[in-house]
Amino acid sequence: MTDDRADGTWQAAVAVTDVKVDEPAACSLGPHEIAIYLVDGSYYATSNICTHASALLTDGFMDGCEIECPLHNARFDVRTGKVLTSPAEVDLEIFRTRVVGDHVEVLIPE
Repeated sequence: MTDDRADGTWQAAVAVTDVKVDEPAACSLGPHEIAIYLVDGSYYATSNICTHASALLTDGFMDGCEIECPLHNARFDVRTGKVLTSPAEVDLEIFRTRVVGDHVEVLIPE
């Protein structure tokens, strides 16, 4: 989700070249494990940890705007963080993004 309003601290997450369609990139920003996705020319960021079984979503399968957990196949919409299939029942935390120069920045809430 791209937005220039600030309700936290913008932090450089990954180089734009590190994120490809269907190949999200992982980064750690403070206590947050974050996945960065490229969907239809826009960058999105969610927690990189599946809410069902603590697997890294960037190790999963990406198809369009959906990421599938590599452990139990729960699926999430990366644009909204919403759970799409069980066994997950809790949505992913989402973060605002913006591109500055050649990096994707993520807004880390205060």
